[in-house]
Amino acid sequence: MKYSFLLISLILIGFFKSLHAQDDVNLFNYWKYYSDAENSLYKYFGSIAFEQLDKREVEIAKLKTEDDWQKRQTLVRDKLMNIIGSFPEKTPLNAQITGVIQRDDYRVEKIIYESMPGYYVTAALFVPDNITDKAPAILNAIGHSTQSFRRDIYQHLIINLVKKGFIVFAYDQIGQGERLQYYDDGLGKSKFSSTIEHSYPGAQCFISGYSPARYFIWDGIRAIDYLLSRPEVDPERIGMTGLSGGGTSTTFISAIDDRILAAAPSCFVTNYKYLFKSFGPQDAEQNIFHLIEEGLDHPDFIELRAPKPTLIVGTTRDFFSIQGVRETYGESKIAYRAFGKEDNLQKSEGNYVHGFVKNNNEATYAFFQKHLNNPGDSTDEDVATISEKELQVTKTGQMTTSFNAETIYSVNKKNVEKQIASLQLKRLNADKHLLGLAESIIKFSGFSFPKEFGNEIFSGRFVNEDYILEKYIIRGSGDYMLPLALFIPSKNSKNEIVLLLHEKGKDYAVNNSCLTKQLVAKGYTVLLGDLPGVGELGPGYLKGDVYIDNVSFNLWFSGILTGKSIVGIRAEDIVRMTHFIKTNLSDYSSISAISVDGLGSELLHAAYFDKSIQKIGLVKPFLSFAEIAMEHDYNAPFVLSTVAGAIEEYDLPDLIAGLHPQKLFIANPLSAKGLIDNSENVANNLDFPIKVYSENSVPKNIKVIVQANKDKILKKLLLWLKD
Repeated sequence: MKYSFLLISLILIGFFKSLHAQDDVNLFNYWKYYSDAENSLYKYFGSIAFEQLDKREVEIAKLKTEDDWQKRQTLVRDKLMNIIGSFPEKTPLNAQITGVIQRDDYRVEKIIYESMPGYYVTAALFVPDNITDKAPAILNAIGHSTQSFRRDIYQHLIINLVKKGFIVFAYDQIGQGERLQYYDDGLGKSKFSSTIEHSYPGAQCFISGYSPARYFIWDGIRAIDYLLSRPEVDPERIGMTGLSGGGTSTTFISAIDDRILAAAPSCFVTNYKYLFKSFGPQDAEQNIFHLIEEGLDHPDFIELRAPKPTLIVGTTRDFFSIQGVRETYGESKIAYRAFGKEDNLQKSEGNYVHGFVKNNNEATYAFFQKHLNNPGDSTDEDVATISEKELQVTKTGQMTTSFNAETIYSVNKKNVEKQIASLQLKRLNADKHLLGLAESIIKFSGFSFPKEFGNEIFSGRFVNEDYILEKYIIRGSGDYMLPLALFIPSKNSKNEIVLLLHEKGKDYAVNNSCLTKQLVAKGYTVLLGDLPGVGELGPGYLKGDVYIDNVSFNLWFSGILTGKSIVGIRAEDIVRMTHFIKTNLSDYSSISAISVDGLGSELLHAAYFDKSIQKIGLVKPFLSFAEIAMEHDYNAPFVLSTVAGAIEEYDLPDLIAGLHPQKLFIANPLSAKGLIDNSENVANNLDFPIKVYSENSVPKNIKVIVQANKDKILKKLLLWLKD
């Protein structure tokens, strides 16, 4: 009995010791109102989008007459062409027929064309045998599928149309069929799914300042060029249809290219109000740069076509909200009515999930039969399909292995190289360049210096032998609160406070990293905070999202649409944290801020506008947006900390240069791949800011250590803080 009591006592002592070893720095675990705090960032983007969409609704409500709508069309077209950007020059298609398949009543010509020099598109032209005169043709953009038009469900629609007398031109969209961007010989397939095939290189296009939709649209425009080169095709009777991602391309291309007489986008058109509330922004090419900020929405693409024949096809259980389909149809109907062509806009709904369903197919056939003047039976028939192997267009089954083919990555890389060269020229006149830096940061990041801060909420105190831990909640930039944890040394306290930001959150920074406790042990008061998408405020989860290395690209795309970046929002919230320090902890004479394993970009943006941050420490940061856009296999988590379009005017080295004379400590910078970078590349990235610091007589205010171990980093960091 005596030994049992002793054993129990030892167990209890061990339990309480282990309990004390872990600091409970989380706040929202007992604040039920904030139980959804991890989705704060996405909901904030949603609130911005809803405000912008509300303004659009006010403008739409003013439109009454045909003249009103024509002026709106001009406005929308100009905005679209501006935010999509200039298309490439039309160059020779260099079309080749690589094979022909003959069936009882139609033939299939396997075709390759170049939408840009060296940028190949694989396609198939389905031609009915009974053509006696020029026939109507339908361009078919295919949705997300590794098989593309070779897949039986897509062939079913195509062959039905062909049997009804239509020529159909189906092509592989980027990242699909024989146009995989990341084909792996060892795997015999792409290392990514088709959604990531679009979004991974698409993010690099956004970093460069435009949507990859430009290339998706251009491939379709050049496909129409090819169709019109065929003697069998009636140029006055061109239609277009596509499902899912093909619906996206159909919606965009048919709004821009007037040669498309009749369009039937399927399972894409909805509206952004319901898209944000249901499934969230989707793949990169579905998000046009700053579209919502510019006052545009899905209905604008339909209304831009008015009064041309358009059929909106949807399904009642689609993740593209059917309510959004109905509202877009209702609004667009008003435009068509103003043009006196109300019947030219139709809608078909199938009681089905995302995909083809018989009544929608038959509505599509009937629509094209009517508006492309090719009457006949619109019954959806059972048809025999062709094997995937027979429909192979290239010798190897992939463009990248059959040709030295360009990809989105390689085409965009050339664009980024030009932007870097332009930026280097601007840096030659450093004073002038840096003078406009604030305006550029605000323009691209969406940063806005907080005007109202609100009152802090004190949420608890723990008193330990070596330090006091206090918890606070402060207001964030959106309708969310920021959780803070304050560590105050019990002895040898210095007159300096350190704001510590960790990519994995404050709980990890305290209980899984030695830095917090080491700083406190040296007498520094440490304030830790979670930023939106981090720790208690993230990362959140979007159903149907594109996740790459557990990072939500679709969350980042929300900022692309609304013009408000994650970096800008987080930088604002860092400023809110320093305001908390200045108003509640005024006994401290100086503020230092350190980011660890990410958030370096956000800290740099905040420190540029908040000069109360006298020292900025970056542990394992990346140092360039442009490098991420230039790297074929970049580290996906970095995307959230990039500012889309910024490299038109600035990159992180410019931001660092603009911080002078504030003191910087940079340890173990990372390459775009997320690996510890080499000394030469670090020197290249920091050449401009070091030059600026030197010219302003503060060269020692930047300290850089490369490829150091944790002990060395900690030692150097503590010396830097003490300096």
